[in-house]
Amino acid sequence: MPPLYLGLDVGTQGVKAVVYDSKLKQIVGRGAQPWAILESTVPGRAEQHPKTWVEGTIAAAKQALSAVDRSAVKAVAVSGQQHGMVALAADGSVLRPAKLWCDTESAPEAAELSQKLGYTVVPSFTSTKLLWLQRHEPEVWSRLAAVLLPHDYMNYWLTGKQVTEAGDASGTGLMDVAQRCWDARLAAMIDDKLAGCLQRIIGPDEVSVCIVSIFVTQCTLAALIDDKLAACLPRIIKPDESVGTVLPEVADLLGLGHDVVVAPGSGDNAMSALGSGITQPGELVVSLGTSATLFGVSGQPIIDPSCAVCPFCDATGAWLPLICTLNCTVPAEEVITAFGISHEQATALAEKEPAGSGGVSFLPYLVGERTPNWPDSSGAVVGLRPGLLKPGVLYRAALEGATLSLAAALSRATDLGLVPKELRLVGGGSKNALWRQIVADVFQLPVKLPLEAESAALGAALQAAAVHSGVPVGAYVQQNQPPISEQVVQPNPANKQAYEEALQRHMQRGQRLFAPQQQQQQ
Repeated sequence: MPPLYLGLDVGTQGVKAVVYDSKLKQIVGRGAQPWAILESTVPGRAEQHPKTWVEGTIAAAKQALSAVDRSAVKAVAVSGQQHGMVALAADGSVLRPAKLWCDTESAPEAAELSQKLGYTVVPSFTSTKLLWLQRHEPEVWSRLAAVLLPHDYMNYWLTGKQVTEAGDASGTGLMDVAQRCWDARLAAMIDDKLAGCLQRIIGPDEVSVCIVSIFVTQCTLAALIDDKLAACLPRIIKPDESVGTVLPEVADLLGLGHDVVVAPGSGDNAMSALGSGITQPGELVVSLGTSATLFGVSGQPIIDPSCAVCPFCDATGAWLPLICTLNCTVPAEEVITAFGISHEQATALAEKEPAGSGGVSFLPYLVGERTPNWPDSSGAVVGLRPGLLKPGVLYRAALEGATLSLAAALSRATDLGLVPKELRLVGGGSKNALWRQIVADVFQLPVKLPLEAESAALGAALQAAAVHSGVPVGAYVQQNQPPISEQVVQPNPANKQAYEEALQRHMQRGQRLFAPQQQQQQ
């Protein structure tokens, strides 16, 4: 019987579970369980209780395992929504509901930390939520003994061990990304006790003591930390090590053996990178959904003081610079709703329009924007001339606008050292053939199409297989590439200049409309 591996993706809207057969190199079992954010009348609040994750994971895992021989399952790994704050007491109990990545109650704390540090810290980062907790719930803060991210908490439930790894930890705002260790100065800006709550990081190097650094704009290092804080920060161990084995009571609950290994797991983007098959520098993933993300492997840290490019680590020992925009598929939805046509009809009309939409820019910031950091911006259609107020023009401009927003941020990443070579396109928008070609033309890169929709859960299963097999995660994914469509969308060189000009218009028009507004508020 070939070994099987369980991958879990614990997200904001629910959990997905897959069982991966290492011999067949395919998924042989699937499960899912939805959940919701806790209802609240407090503006900006977005919370879930970790027990919801546990209960949902049990249901999804049992569903995925129902059609396979459970005794063949040898390892499990967890992908998790990033940035969430799980506050634990000394006995390991949860002190309050977890604050999620999309919780913005900590916006004032984010602005304060940004001013103190000299670079942008967005409210989604865990550090801002901890400062909020200290100020708004002092009783809970006084009992705080450990801080875990959502995937860390699931590992804790599985193994009884409180650890993290560099991929997810790099989204906390408390980590020196270049050196892959906790930055005690950042923790001390919130409270001196916080450094003692930070758990050991599973990272790429075997180091006896993690020397914590000062992270300033240029990420220069200085070991300015006292003995008390240093003693709170444990050593960094290799990324391919297991967290431990599944606790007997959890194994019995899921019908698994008592020797099932738990791999480190990571944040959902790092796991999606594995599930999309990217492990080499220059390989990028673009995800077109309600929001859009672009991330790729880099052999060096990409540190952007503006935070347009998030300086994350990946799950193999490299780095995973990431760009996220809030507005992607919704502008196109607005166009078809306004004209009363379908996506298929709008696409057919848009295909007849030229690259660059005749000079029309659809600035897609319908819900404000994170990248650029223009939270009070709005959608705008600029550049209309007689004869251009047509559904095909506006639909194409909407697709181009969402894509150009990513390209504008990617230009920042390339200035900082990222060298793009290839794109892999996922998400709902990737099903549109015109949009696929627009992406290839805007970035002037070949576009490949992964076939597995649940890339984060698959990435977790591949990591579990790698750790159990004793093969480095990156090497294992290279040897066991996820399924990719034979179709490769090649960029059209004839559209290169048109999209270069469209990108300049997109950035300039956005700056004129929304950058002064942001400066006035500051």
